[in-house]
Amino acid sequence: MILFFLKNIFVYIICQYNLPIMKELLYLKDDHLKEFIEKLFIGYRESFGDARKTLEKYSIGTAHHKVIHLLSIYRGITVTELLKKLKITKQSLNRVIKDLIKLNIIFFKKDKKDSRIKHIYLNEKGEKIFNEIFSVQKKRIYKALVNSTSQEVLYFNNVLKKIIHE
Repeated sequence: MILFFLKNIFVYIICQYNLPIMKELLYLKDDHLKEFIEKLFIGYRESFGDARKTLEKYSIGTAHHKVIHLLSIYRGITVTELLKKLKITKQSLNRVIKDLIKLNIIFFKKDKKDSRIKHIYLNEKGEKIFNEIFSVQKKRIYKALVNSTSQEVLYFNNVLKKIIHE
């Protein structure tokens, strides 16, 4: 009974301050959440599907793509840091790294302070592959962002950050 009373007060306060969007969010049902998850899945599929031809051209897959993407952002990242970002096993990462070495896409530099630590970098070929993939992917993302208001972009970015616990 108390919970019902508190909920009604909360709804009343929200309505009083003309926040109809917040009022709608109070009533998110499982169907709405399932729809949202489906849209996330389809958005992921489409944006990464755009890069599929480029990946096939170089005989690499999505795991390689993820590593290449992170190496382009975090130049000189260590294997340990990369494992934390990808949340995969060392064995899985080693397979991908071996493939990228064979394809001559990455190189390592030992840490100046601790020679046991290796930093991973994309070489010129790796940068070229990343740029090819990125130029294809950014078209879809750019189009969606340009066709949104700045407030929608900020809200979307904030929601994504909350989803990934950033």
